[in-house]
Amino acid sequence: MNTAQKLRIAAEAGIAALSAVALVLTLTVPDWIELATGASPDSGGGEAEWLLTGVACVATVLFAGLAAWEWRRLRTV
Repeated sequence: MNTAQKLRIAAEAGIAALSAVALVLTLTVPDWIELATGASPDSGGGEAEWLLTGVACVATVLFAGLAAWEWRRLRTV
């Protein structure tokens, strides 16, 4: 396993971790966007938060899967 491959796995795992944090944050504090920025992109309706939750969920699963797949592929080579 070379340095570029290790870096790619670390990047995929890091993005998965960041998106998981965004997912948990959005699920536990639904109005964090308004609290952090002072702006209300959806006029307080909650659609932006649900969109962010869905995107974070997909990104978490996708990048965690990519990192795991890459790790297993490189371990068997």
